[in-house]
Amino acid sequence: MPAAEVSAEALAARLSAAGLTTRMEEHAKHTSIEVEVPESLPAETWREVLEVVAKADRFGLLATSLGGRTLWAAVNKAVPPTGDVRGPGHQR
Repeated sequence: MPAAEVSAEALAARLSAAGLTTRMEEHAKHTSIEVEVPESLPAETWREVLEVVAKADRFGLLATSLGGRTLWAAVNKAVPPTGDVRGPGHQR
């Protein structure tokens, strides 16, 4: 299992252990993990959850005017190595 997948699974497991229901989705360049955050989430759990998502490559919180809150995190997948690491336009 690739390291990025292991990392995403570990983040999802820790969020689940904090009492949140996680959703994972695979994308071409990253794996996303989302959780619905209840209004009644205790401050201590918020701190724990923020420590977890801080380990992701990116994270954020979407809040709607209807009161819904979705916390998301993204773990980048490894970029496969290419034959020319100097980039385009760099010739010998």
